[in-house]
Amino acid sequence: MANEKNSPKNSWSYKDAGVDIDAGETLVDQIKPLAASTRRPGAEAMLGGFGGAFDLKAAGFDDPILVSGTDGVGTKLRIAIDSGQLGTVGIDLVAMCVNDVLAQGAEPLFFLDYYATGKLTPDTAALVISGIAEGCRQSGCALIGGETAEMPGMYAGDDFDLAGFVVGAAERGGLLPKEDDMRSGDVLIGLPSSGPHSNGYSLIRKIVEISGLAWDAPAPFATDTNLAEALLTPTKIYVKTLMPLVRQGRIKGLAHITGGGITDNIPRMLPKHLIPKVDFSAWPRPAVFSWLQETGGVDEAELRRAFNCGLGMVLCVNKDNAVDILAALNTEPMTDSGKAYIIGELCPTKA
Repeated sequence: MANEKNSPKNSWSYKDAGVDIDAGETLVDQIKPLAASTRRPGAEAMLGGFGGAFDLKAAGFDDPILVSGTDGVGTKLRIAIDSGQLGTVGIDLVAMCVNDVLAQGAEPLFFLDYYATGKLTPDTAALVISGIAEGCRQSGCALIGGETAEMPGMYAGDDFDLAGFVVGAAERGGLLPKEDDMRSGDVLIGLPSSGPHSNGYSLIRKIVEISGLAWDAPAPFATDTNLAEALLTPTKIYVKTLMPLVRQGRIKGLAHITGGGITDNIPRMLPKHLIPKVDFSAWPRPAVFSWLQETGGVDEAELRRAFNCGLGMVLCVNKDNAVDILAALNTEPMTDSGKAYIIGELCPTKA
């Protein structure tokens, strides 16, 4: 008689293979109220169907152009996982997407997320998605759906990955940049970042390794917080600050300062016959960037391409309106990271 202990199992379940359908259903129940908290005109933000719907007419648009964007959190996620501080990376995910469509002059309307992991832990996933819901509330867009994928063998241990997808809209003729309206002498205004946002984190992690500091060590560039918490400060969302100015037609262009930093991103909003002249001494550089530069021995040119150096969004405006727009921006709750600054102007491209 065959040894029962060595006999193959007669019946396998999906759970035996590493996928727990019940855990997925538990997570859906946990995040339904999070999605509901992001409701806005045009979206009921209810989960559970096969797709999410949005009513553009109910959102107040007459002749809209849709603008979409997708992004992730990058290796900032590695710090969150390793330190166990998962509550804010969802804000980063939303911010990186909505700030991009904002730079095209579009109002973010709805958001979907993709959460992939080797083994689904509903409480952990719900914590991450709570951050996504917070980002949606900050930007005024509805979380109308997403995908949670449990894929054993693809991710080790507690690792997971995030991606996000946003759709926004602008009335026809309202898209940015307005290249035909840009002139030499137009003014560049910089809005403060809240830190490195979600770019340059592979270099940041290498510099932390060089420093020998643990994630729970006191942050050398901030007070009353540890290193992980300081570096996980979520990306600032600029939608509610800038959309009124965009709708009023007072902004000619917006540059979201992401990978490539200030030097590479501002030219993306400009016509070929104009270049930016930026005064890098025009705003105070947050201490985190000085620490990264000194600890990692990063030269200035590399620092300006790898990091935002304290500016998360740059506006191009008419020079005659610059002072008024700057004053309007500085009445906004710009957070304790600083205020808006005039940082330069547009110049003709050299022949």
